[in-house]
Amino acid sequence: MDKKVTVIWNPSKTDRETLEGPLRAIVGDDADVRFEETSVDDPGQGAAKRALETDPDVVLVAGGDGTVRAVAEHFADVHADVDLGIVPLGTGNLFARNLNVPINNTPAAIERAITGRATPVDVGWVDVELDSGTERHGFVVMIGFGIDAHMIAETNDDLKAKAGWLAYVESLGRALTASEIVPFHLTVDDQPGRDEEGHTLLIGNCGTLQGGLTILPDADPSDGELDFLLLSAEGLGQWVGTLKTMVWDNGVKRLVTKTDEATNSDSVTHGRAKKIDVTLPKPHAFEIDGEEIGETSRFTVSIQPAAVRVR
Repeated sequence: MDKKVTVIWNPSKTDRETLEGPLRAIVGDDADVRFEETSVDDPGQGAAKRALETDPDVVLVAGGDGTVRAVAEHFADVHADVDLGIVPLGTGNLFARNLNVPINNTPAAIERAITGRATPVDVGWVDVELDSGTERHGFVVMIGFGIDAHMIAETNDDLKAKAGWLAYVESLGRALTASEIVPFHLTVDDQPGRDEEGHTLLIGNCGTLQGGLTILPDADPSDGELDFLLLSAEGLGQWVGTLKTMVWDNGVKRLVTKTDEATNSDSVTHGRAKKIDVTLPKPHAFEIDGEEIGETSRFTVSIQPAAVRVR
């Protein structure tokens, strides 16, 4: 049983007592349990650095996708040799969902974090050019531009706080209106670059979103590769075909027929890579693990295999 546990927690999501009670029930009163808070100025990287300095047996990160991403980013950057446990407390909790961590059940998530077996998980890295300059970020779920980034940017924060992930549905109509087919240049691994067109490009380490919707059916957070999805549907007819491809062909039908590879169509293209470079003719809204960070016209994505150990 772990005797040195450090908890990185987002105080805007819960209070310390809610975490410490279930944790103590598992590790006992004699365990060395420490808490490191995140803040607006430090979403998790600084707390992760301080947590590692305590030489813990395991680090628990209690918060939403932003907190989890920040901690995983630091762990991957310094090649941390310690297990990470997740206590999901956010709106989407996408990384936790993809790893089957219990949602809306803090005691169960804590129990898994303490008693579960660790699995090496990849971390993606993106170098993205913004108005303020080039920034480098780690991610554990997905990044991209298009409908998802517009939807995040258009989502009302007050509604999100009250309605959770359903708030994104309210912004979907505006996102569809804002998304247009654009040309861009795509380079995959060492292949020659090629010109593409589409309104949405998602590059992911994980493939499942809220509500169990799987948009990257081949994505595996431990396979050392990234999966990507290019959407170019226009008009009702193509959108119906796109939904059929994503929900039926790459969902229900694939489970029944045991198909090995994702189905593509005129408006849906899947691919896999270790490195991807994208150049756009003009800046577009860009998101990282559900957070819109600004607009970009150039970004490069790579993968760090087995970057963190997650229970």
